[in-house]
Amino acid sequence: MTDKRLNRMRNVLDKRQLDLRVLLEKVHKPHNLSAILRSCDAVGVNQVHAILPDEMYRVNRRHSAGNGQWVDVEIHDDSVSAIKDLQIQGFTVYAAHLSDDAVCYTSVDYTQPSVVLLGTEKYGVTPEASAAVDKNIVIPMMGMGQSLNVSVAAAVILYEAQRQRAQKGMYDTVKFDEHTYKTKLFEWMQPKMAKYCQRKGIEYPDIDEDGAIIELDSQFR
Repeated sequence: MTDKRLNRMRNVLDKRQLDLRVLLEKVHKPHNLSAILRSCDAVGVNQVHAILPDEMYRVNRRHSAGNGQWVDVEIHDDSVSAIKDLQIQGFTVYAAHLSDDAVCYTSVDYTQPSVVLLGTEKYGVTPEASAAVDKNIVIPMMGMGQSLNVSVAAAVILYEAQRQRAQKGMYDTVKFDEHTYKTKLFEWMQPKMAKYCQRKGIEYPDIDEDGAIIELDSQFR
């Protein structure tokens, strides 16, 4: 691995925002999933939560250019329980959903622990999920259409969150603890070895400052 790529990985990890997340409610089209993951990676989102549609989906790596590797995805059984779990953890959940009580997406404070909920391409956020969130938000529309494509809406909202956080200097401080940082760096630098260790249920081997594995013990041979 080149020094340039290693330094880029470190720089990206240094800016990851652990308290800015996205929750996807049965978004299923591969190009939308990939575009949303790309936007998440671009603004420093570390974790995406997802409720799967009835048919299992898989991120289309041809469209995402590998961005699924850089953003963790946690699967949940249903929307309401996922929302409640995140609220218990201290997150405010905002649904991108047109409703009578919805507010403009720029009027909320994304510098606090925040989750952006996005619904299915055809139907949007379900009524149950909309009722469970803390607030519904909308992107003002000046044309005939009432909404943007889900991946476009995700990018618009996330870049507003990025703008607010950048203004407060929130990208200037590393959020990971040392152990988690090293774990993430190993998974990025040594993805094949990381997957092997996960399958076998063994700890990751140590790596040096250049990302090379220092020494493999007998369990790797």
